[in-house]
Amino acid sequence: MRVVEPDGDHAVHPIDDAIDIAFEHELDLVEVAPNADPPVCKVIDYGKYKYKQQKKEKERRKKAQTTQLKELRFRPRTDDHDFQFKTDHARGFLEDGNKVRAYVQFRGRDIVYKDQGMEMLKKFIEELQDIARIDQPPQMEGRRMTTILAPHKT
Repeated sequence: MRVVEPDGDHAVHPIDDAIDIAFEHELDLVEVAPNADPPVCKVIDYGKYKYKQQKKEKERRKKAQTTQLKELRFRPRTDDHDFQFKTDHARGFLEDGNKVRAYVQFRGRDIVYKDQGMEMLKKFIEELQDIARIDQPPQMEGRRMTTILAPHKT
């Protein structure tokens, strides 16, 4: 088997010699590539090796941020100030790496104002186009007109 020593030297040794080399260094003999020809073993401190692997895994999980889908609800005649307020919230959500679903809820006779709902969603998309891309264009889903925005990949 190929033995990699702590100082970086490596050579092919029988198993008994590899164990003796690890014993001389007062470290462990760890098989790192069993499918290689010949198999590769390292002379390392196994406890420290496992600790470093756990830290790398923890760091990887921390960086793999899960994206959430945040929702914002409008009505066909939402006031400009309320619209701007909700757009600012959407900007914050997108900057945090979350997706945003914006929808216009039509109640009762509001359904005749579909054109106002479409204009509102187009304005919403236009306000956020510098930091977001359209994941789903505006479309009617029952009594709702929905669009989904996702943050630009950076």
